[in-house]
Amino acid sequence: MLRSPRPSAPNRQPTSTRPSAAVRPLRAATAVLLTIGLLLLGLGATVPAAADTTSTLEKSVRNATHPGAATADHGDTLDWTVRYRNATTGDTPAPASVTDRIAGAGSAQTYVPGSLKVPPGWTAGWSTDGTTFGTADTGAATTAVRAQNSLALAGGTSLATLALGPVKPTPQPTGGDGFTPVLHRTASGEIESWNIYHHAAPTAPQVVCINLTLGQPCAGGPWPRPLNTTPGPLGSGATGNIGSPLTPQYVLDPGNPDQLLYPAVTASAVGVGCLDLTARANCGFVPLATMGGSPSSANNLAGLVQVGDNLYGVPNTGQVLCMTLATRTPCAGQPFAPIVAANHDLPGTPAALYLGGLTTVGSRVFASSSPQGGGSTVSGPPALGCFDTATATTCAGWTTPHTAGPSSAYYTYNAFAAYNTAGQADGVCTSTAGGPNVLTTCYGLDGSAHAAPTSLNSLAGTTLTFSPETVTTPAGTRSYFPAWGGSLAGGTICHDWTTAAPCAGFPLPATHPGVNGGATRDYGYTYDATSRCLIGLGDAGYLFSLDPTTGASPCVHSGASVTLKPADFYCDGSSGNIQGYTRARLTGLDLTHVDMAASRATVTDPDGTVIATPGLAADGTVDLTGIDPAAHPSITVTAQLVLTTAGDFDNGNHPALVVEYKGDAPQICFKTTVTANCTATSVGNTATGTDPTGTFTSNTVTTAVAPGAACQPQVSVEKEICGSLNPHDCAPGGPGPWAKNSPVGLLGLLGTAHWRITVSNAGPVDAATVTVNDATVPACRQAAGTFALAAGSSRQVYCDSLLLALPVKNTASASFVAANSPAGTAPTTTASSSAVACSLLCILVVGGKE
Repeated sequence: MLRSPRPSAPNRQPTSTRPSAAVRPLRAATAVLLTIGLLLLGLGATVPAAADTTSTLEKSVRNATHPGAATADHGDTLDWTVRYRNATTGDTPAPASVTDRIAGAGSAQTYVPGSLKVPPGWTAGWSTDGTTFGTADTGAATTAVRAQNSLALAGGTSLATLALGPVKPTPQPTGGDGFTPVLHRTASGEIESWNIYHHAAPTAPQVVCINLTLGQPCAGGPWPRPLNTTPGPLGSGATGNIGSPLTPQYVLDPGNPDQLLYPAVTASAVGVGCLDLTARANCGFVPLATMGGSPSSANNLAGLVQVGDNLYGVPNTGQVLCMTLATRTPCAGQPFAPIVAANHDLPGTPAALYLGGLTTVGSRVFASSSPQGGGSTVSGPPALGCFDTATATTCAGWTTPHTAGPSSAYYTYNAFAAYNTAGQADGVCTSTAGGPNVLTTCYGLDGSAHAAPTSLNSLAGTTLTFSPETVTTPAGTRSYFPAWGGSLAGGTICHDWTTAAPCAGFPLPATHPGVNGGATRDYGYTYDATSRCLIGLGDAGYLFSLDPTTGASPCVHSGASVTLKPADFYCDGSSGNIQGYTRARLTGLDLTHVDMAASRATVTDPDGTVIATPGLAADGTVDLTGIDPAAHPSITVTAQLVLTTAGDFDNGNHPALVVEYKGDAPQICFKTTVTANCTATSVGNTATGTDPTGTFTSNTVTTAVAPGAACQPQVSVEKEICGSLNPHDCAPGGPGPWAKNSPVGLLGLLGTAHWRITVSNAGPVDAATVTVNDATVPACRQAAGTFALAAGSSRQVYCDSLLLALPVKNTASASFVAANSPAGTAPTTTASSSAVACSLLCILVVGGKE
């Protein structure tokens, strides 16, 4: 077995009993000698680069089943490691690819499903034909594995993430009616914006993905695609069976941030749908209330909000729905009693839209409702209700819903938390249309009257306002309200809770003339904390960015965040790979286009605890040498940039943030299992790679496969004597007869005995270094010499001896080792076989076959 040149851990000594216990000490000693010899030969050790400008690969293997063994047994699991040293120069990321074709896949060895490990920033690939690779593990059918990195950098001990540039107005692929963008960071650091069209019919295509980093539709299109209750890849065309509500709100599962949980409406139920953003797939549907009912019918629902470990929603009936996140099952006792007036709940009106919104404060869920006449069982003014998740009942002070408008002519699309000047949530509000101006009504958490923000008061009563995106920064707490309707074709209203006034320096309202001529018809915003920009979407089908300080669009900011854990670059189980953090740096940016004074860098632990705020040097670097990797085995470096121009992100240029550490070459690892087929006598692998330095090949590593208990030769010996008076009959190949005893009197008192020894190998593997043991007649041993004996074959040895006295009992055996046994393996000796040369005294000897 070939091993890494790193010192073996104490637990790598052999610990299990092998087929031949007597052989184990020799194997252990041989392992040490063989390893030293192989290291001297350069096999499994560091392979010097042919030139400093050429990248290299170093291949090694360890026996996971019998650590430290010099060879592998049939059925052993082998750990293969490829180390990649990137010899490129400069700061520009470039693609790199490493491929390892598994020699003898399916015959000599089999890939272990789930065992491929690649460094951060690399994408794993599997192939069943050695040519076509996919991103799904193909299990035991795998014949080759691959790792690729589109942003590989010099040295390899770094991780890069593309910076999000200013998001310019982007129309959705087919227009549509997306409501609120949902931001998703991919494994490679790219930022995607997902949205689901609101009030969409179940069969309609309605989910859209835009890659904001690259400024184009995401891979996996064409978009939009339909949504379905059955888990599996997104379909195409009008093949969905999930519809959407009027004012949807979404939750990213905290236990699986790749999965978006959304309010869903089917032909039979309302509940929670699941969309896997990484897999581009449906991931199920949990029904929470049966469609219909009487006298109040659950025709649809508002959005979803999270409190603790549960999701909550409100259907048209005003009841509270609940799903447990961990199990994706309905909460015990749900649906709970109504907390707010029902709206659009008439029986026989399936999919009638819920008019209102949801928000949370602490453990409370607040819902607004607009029970308009003509669609509701009981009409009335807009209302607010409260549900206490700790008690599963209405909140104290909220036994009955609180009114939020003078009559049923008023209606609302939102519900939002109110804050005091210290940024603490202390109430709940809703803004209604229908009167001369937008009317905002607020209540304290205890149900008492609460002062309403004035920032929306000047809007005409025909203006629709939607739930705000609330952002807390060191400068304070602000809410950004999407609005449109009447003479307002689209705009943003910013309220500063810290000053209890409209945001200073932010237009009231801030319109977006550079986006579709200002006709944005805003629905919702999402704040990206890295770039410090709002990403907006509206009824016009345009995705755009907004500066939260000035209201300008596009938001001319950039940013990137990289979480680096150096240990994740290694997978061979060794230690001492990491020497320390070095620096972070910006690439692809003209730093004269960066307002360094307004930009900043922060280093945190992955949980957000700040380690350092070193700032950006004039050359765009951040010094990380003072951070101890033992105390901080993983760090997150975030760069927030204010730009003076967006030009550095044009023409396919993609600036990036790179975080580096000092350490050994990164590793790619996978496992194989040696076949049980005894014909396999060795397994080996060679890796190949490509990057800007060219094409390169690793050292070839080969591990001998020693025969285990099931692969030992079955050797036997048959000793016979010739019973003929004719010497020719007793010559090699002569007919004899050959027997266990010579006939009485054949040799008289003295004579020459003719012996035949037949050595047979019944298999299943060949025998090597076979010798014959015959203490009585050394000539037999000499005649046999040393030979190999193939499985299923036999060999006959002929020899003579002069007998001075009779009778003589001659006993023979054979010694051998299995083919492919390591040097120094102790031979195995067969059972003995005897024949007797008889005289007149034979009657006194116990003869016969033994």
